[in-house]
Amino acid sequence: MEDRSHKVLLALVMLFLFAVIVLQYVCPGTECQLLRLRALSPAAAADPYRAEDETPARFVPRFNFSASDLLRRVDFNIKGDDLIVFLHIQKTGGTTFGRHLVRNIQLEQPCECRAGQKKCTCHRPGKRETWLFSRFSTGWSCGLHADWTELTNCVPSVVDSKKEVRLRPSRNFYYITILRDPVSRYLSEWRHVQRGATWKASLHVCDGRSPTTEELPSCYTGDDWSGCSLQEFMDCPYNLANNRQVRMLSDLSLVGCYNLSVMPEEQRNKVLLDSAKENLKRMAFFGLTEFQRKTQYLFEKTFNMNFISPFTQYNSTRASSVEIDKQTQQHIEALNFLDMELYDYAKDLFLQRYQYMRQKEHQEARRKRQEQRKILRAKQAHLREQGENSSSTDYTGNVERWRR
Repeated sequence: MEDRSHKVLLALVMLFLFAVIVLQYVCPGTECQLLRLRALSPAAAADPYRAEDETPARFVPRFNFSASDLLRRVDFNIKGDDLIVFLHIQKTGGTTFGRHLVRNIQLEQPCECRAGQKKCTCHRPGKRETWLFSRFSTGWSCGLHADWTELTNCVPSVVDSKKEVRLRPSRNFYYITILRDPVSRYLSEWRHVQRGATWKASLHVCDGRSPTTEELPSCYTGDDWSGCSLQEFMDCPYNLANNRQVRMLSDLSLVGCYNLSVMPEEQRNKVLLDSAKENLKRMAFFGLTEFQRKTQYLFEKTFNMNFISPFTQYNSTRASSVEIDKQTQQHIEALNFLDMELYDYAKDLFLQRYQYMRQKEHQEARRKRQEQRKILRAKQAHLREQGENSSSTDYTGNVERWRR
């Protein structure tokens, strides 16, 4: 009985080995091996910078950019006088990114953030001077959600206000910002206003003054616009939520600031859009809310500064919970037609920069591997040559001894 059980066990083992051999012939090293690898390690080949909005990893560029437009690597000297200036556009995810800047970067001297305080102290190593101009480091020093026109005129004087002009250092100001899909941003702003937000403290300074009430009328008569419906929000012709991203990134002095009578509307819109595109392209860095990991990657490569924890892609937001029909979406897109065009431009530039930087990274890694292989081959050749010389010397010595 025991012999029979041994024979049955041996037969099963032989059958299993036969099946493995047949499998190797039938499916040699392609799909079957991939299936086995996936089963053993499902996340082994995962790309941490995969397309976060489920679009194909490779896209067809629509705009032509030069290599200098795509390569973004600035020589940011945190120990010197350089300054990063964060232009924070409402409801673009800027609060989350701003917190990353003060709490999540690996620094020789990290920002000091105390519980209960809105601002952190971000001093340069060995100095009592900030390297970051943002809501969470310097506060709203140039006004609540200051735009490009305000910041570029205000930041230099605020930073060096206590110094004489002749003693002010020659600084590099590196402007950065975050953009968001215009429809999602618009809906998010509406929900925020609906809860009572006003941003009435914003100065909107342009050419040395704030706009008059005639130039910038209010959409509501009370203290705030809380409880407003989406239809009411869309119906106000003075609503600054319309095309907010273009307005905040353009040079408003080119169109007479908030005075709409300076030039025809069509010409004004073109000047604003062209200015916003140019300013965005020239900025040291910009990210997109819809691409958190790529935003992290490009910032790290641009400034040679690394974050401690990876960014998280949040696809569930207050704006995403708002259900709108196709007609309403088209209406919002029409109200934000300049932002829609700017975002298409920004997304194309952003993804081209990402691909360009990744290609550069792969090329550099390949170059290093080639250098290492070259060094290894040289060492091996040197060792072989030493071995041959040693063998020749030993043989000659033996011949000499034999002759004696």
